[in-house]
Amino acid sequence: MPTPSVAVRVVLTLAGLSLASAPSWGADAPAATASSVSETSFPAPTSAQLQAGAKVAQTCAACHGIDGNATSTEFPKLAGQHADYLVKQLHDYRIAKGAKHPARVNAIMNGMAATLTDAQIRDVALYYSRQTFKPGVAFADKKELKLGQAIWMAGIPDRAVPACVSCHGPGGAGMPSRYPRIGGQWQGYLEMELQMFRNDRRTNSPEMHDIASRMTDKQITAVAEYAAGLRAPSELPR
Repeated sequence: MPTPSVAVRVVLTLAGLSLASAPSWGADAPAATASSVSETSFPAPTSAQLQAGAKVAQTCAACHGIDGNATSTEFPKLAGQHADYLVKQLHDYRIAKGAKHPARVNAIMNGMAATLTDAQIRDVALYYSRQTFKPGVAFADKKELKLGQAIWMAGIPDRAVPACVSCHGPGGAGMPSRYPRIGGQWQGYLEMELQMFRNDRRTNSPEMHDIASRMTDKQITAVAEYAAGLRAPSELPR
């Protein structure tokens, strides 16, 4: 029997019961399963870079937490996120040379990113990528969990929506420089971002806009709930 690679913990709010489910995938799992949550294409950071990143993170702490584990579902957790992805997002919040608008619009982050140098962006991304991620918990009933798991593992064939696992991996760890870690992220944040992709309010990923545009509210909520309960292999109980 293959070793479980993902655990999903769900609190059944309607019944007041808890359910732990640990589906497993073996050799057929995508390459993304091997990605470490802190893996990055950057060289290993120096102590000076991490110290500089920690200094920048003091400005980010009010929303994202000094260790990258945001306490409000309005803000994403940054701990353990791929440094490559964080760097790209911070650059997308800035107005690129020759552009009239930033690739990603957020009133708070546009102003914050504009004040950072390229070196500061790199350092704070490296700092957060090395922080210990605290996974969330999915709150859903069995029916919603089943729908979310089906979308994650198999997509929505009749709507041409690909399986989330193909890019983000069974545990939601993603792949450095390509796909972000979303397993264990706040459900509310994931749902909000999928809605923004669908409604053209977030435009820095044509692929995600295309995918989200073919999903219903119910499907978006279900897959966001499922993703919120995912764990990377290194976070499973031993």
